[in-house]
Amino acid sequence: MFSRRLVGAAAAAAAVVAAGAVPRGGGLLALLANQCRFVTGLRVRRAQQIAQLYGRLYSESARLVLLGRLWRRLRGRAGHVSAVMAAVAGFVWDEERIKEEELQRSIDEMKRLEEMSAVFQSPGVERHPPEPKSQTEGNEDSGGKKAPWEMVMDKKHFKLWRRPITGSHHYQYRVFGTYTDVTPRQFFNVQLDTEYRKKWDALVIKLEVIERDVISGSEVLHWVTHFPYPMYSRDYVYVRRYSVDQENNVMVLVSRAVEHPSVPESPEFVRVKSYESQMVIRPHKSFDENGFDYLLTYSDNPQTVFPRYCVSWMVSSGMPDFLEKLHMATLKAKNMEIKVKDYISSKPVEMGSEAKATTPSSERKNESSCGPARIEYA
Repeated sequence: MFSRRLVGAAAAAAAVVAAGAVPRGGGLLALLANQCRFVTGLRVRRAQQIAQLYGRLYSESARLVLLGRLWRRLRGRAGHVSAVMAAVAGFVWDEERIKEEELQRSIDEMKRLEEMSAVFQSPGVERHPPEPKSQTEGNEDSGGKKAPWEMVMDKKHFKLWRRPITGSHHYQYRVFGTYTDVTPRQFFNVQLDTEYRKKWDALVIKLEVIERDVISGSEVLHWVTHFPYPMYSRDYVYVRRYSVDQENNVMVLVSRAVEHPSVPESPEFVRVKSYESQMVIRPHKSFDENGFDYLLTYSDNPQTVFPRYCVSWMVSSGMPDFLEKLHMATLKAKNMEIKVKDYISSKPVEMGSEAKATTPSSERKNESSCGPARIEYA
């Protein structure tokens, strides 16, 4: 429509010039400029009227949801269109925050594994993680058939399984392990502290919190990490949420990939768009006494061109290495009393508080009134 108006304006201007009404050259350009200003002004006025109409029909949160959906539909098109829409829409927490149901599913999976072994319920007996039900548990394909778990590594305090992800060439991984020389609080804090991780994880190029949700306590992070040579470095944009249930003696951390308008894809890195991680920690006694079991479930698509078995080998060998580095960093923080943020005491919201959350200040006040004493190191 805009181009047709310009063509019409050009034709009209040419007719006027041909009739001798105005001099050639500058007169034609002036007419075109006037027509452009008229059409642009008309478009702007229409956009304002539409915005006012939607402002009367929808609430602010509903408008953000609509803009977010429109941005996601346009993000695969021209880059400048996606950038403009992203800047206007912002990040829609109502759709992207991690819900309590996601946290509870991870905790329920831990309970299910515990119930599979009577050893877990026997005090004073060395704990051994049970093997998942390979014949009845797993991902379902379109025909309803469930993929079995396959044992990859079996050690005394460390077991690793994998199972194929339906509809892809990748695996989901599960680790069940035990540590007896650090406390659950120390291990949990070191895992969450982004500043300390930059010191103990040599693969980290960048790790920072982009945005926080005061309602649920969810955080959006941007993580850039080295990959083995000759692969490019990868970057992740993901949302995470953690919860500490002191009554049921369990901790949980859930993360998954999202898109955030303030962190567009960079040609320097390969963006990992499929990523999920759930960590559940069950203390043997309490949060501040040595000994706990943990369940880690993990999957991602690193966007590599290597065969499936190569990627599986890298993940299967890299996961134990990362967990051991995390364990050693926790021991170092404990023995050297390195200051690490205590997320258990400073957490703004616990599970079950989404519906009754008021302001961040009141939530922190309530948490501090009933939470454990704050410690200065992990």
